[in-house]
Amino acid sequence: MAEDTRRGEDDERGPGAAYQMFVVMEDLLDKLKVLDYEQELLAKHNMKALSRHYFASSAYTLSNPGEQFYMFTLIASWLINMAGRPLEMPQEYEDPNATVSNILAHLRALGGTVDFPPAKLKSGSGEHVCYVLDRLVEEALKHRGFSWRRPQYPSEDQEDECVMEDDAELSLTKVEEEMFEDADEFEEENIMDLETLKARTTLNDVSVSKPEMIMESQTDAAEWNLEVERVLPQLKVTIRTDNKDWRIHVDQMHQHQAGIKTSLKDAKGYLDKLQEDLSKTLEKVNSREKYINTQLEHLVSEYRTVQSQLSQAKELYQQASRGVTERSRTLAEVSEELDKVKQEMEEKGSSMSDGAPVVRIRQSLTKLRQEVQQMDMWMGVVENTLLQAKLHQKNNMTRDMHAAQTDPHTY
Repeated sequence: MAEDTRRGEDDERGPGAAYQMFVVMEDLLDKLKVLDYEQELLAKHNMKALSRHYFASSAYTLSNPGEQFYMFTLIASWLINMAGRPLEMPQEYEDPNATVSNILAHLRALGGTVDFPPAKLKSGSGEHVCYVLDRLVEEALKHRGFSWRRPQYPSEDQEDECVMEDDAELSLTKVEEEMFEDADEFEEENIMDLETLKARTTLNDVSVSKPEMIMESQTDAAEWNLEVERVLPQLKVTIRTDNKDWRIHVDQMHQHQAGIKTSLKDAKGYLDKLQEDLSKTLEKVNSREKYINTQLEHLVSEYRTVQSQLSQAKELYQQASRGVTERSRTLAEVSEELDKVKQEMEEKGSSMSDGAPVVRIRQSLTKLRQEVQQMDMWMGVVENTLLQAKLHQKNNMTRDMHAAQTDPHTY
């Protein structure tokens, strides 16, 4: 159902809705740069920076598709922690279903709407991935206290004054440099410039005193013409063009402006014609689309009913699969206990039917009897030895008594 609603929204937005994820991805990358994700996240995990359209399409990680999903889960977990909700960073060997469900649970807790199945995020790219990351980065920016501000543009008067002052300074410096360069070049080429002429005229005026009456020229005109022809090469003043001169740049700007205007007229005509063709084509496409929608409306309704039945069947299947897993776990526990009881019964039965303990008892009894006989024999020997010692002692005592009675000197 969510796919149908999203498809209907795409139809209302127009054909450019398929490329909206690229715009969202570019905004997402700018927001991640505001949070300094390169130093805070990527540098710690030794990973490369994201491209402009990394999560918008799966064509950027053809060598390892799992890398894109791992990058998505890594950035999402980091943003959730930045938003003030603790979440452990995911590992590559973890179950993707559990990881996606945890991310969506935290997104719902932060106030985000999830109207799509979690399987849409397993690919690691697409519109839903960009939407989830964009919502999480917005919450992270709010938690950090960041807010977007409007740009402040300088006033046009100040900008014009600064440009005029800069142009005046540049023109003055360029003119001075050009004057010095021209003076050096004229000296090298032995060409007289205007400054030297002025200096000479001032020196001549100082050396000659002011006449008190009108002077009359006595110079011959032919000789004067000859002298003029002789010094004419020295009076030549050359002004060389410099490509760095601002006047040349201004002329070039006017030329380019005129060329742009002429090109703009031609291009505007072509663009207007192209716009008319595109508008006609779009009208035809819209009319065909409406006709197709009217013709296939009953099929779309059937598809929606089948889709709803499929979703219900999937829910029932999931419930049944949960019951099967619980019962299989219970069966495994019962079978394990049964195996233990069987093992105990086998041990007890084998011990009851086995005659080895009786044989060992008999052997022990015979050994005890032998030991008792040996002890009896040892006791008899000891009693005999003790009796002989007592008799020997008694004989010695009687012998001493008889000896004492027979000897008179013994008192």
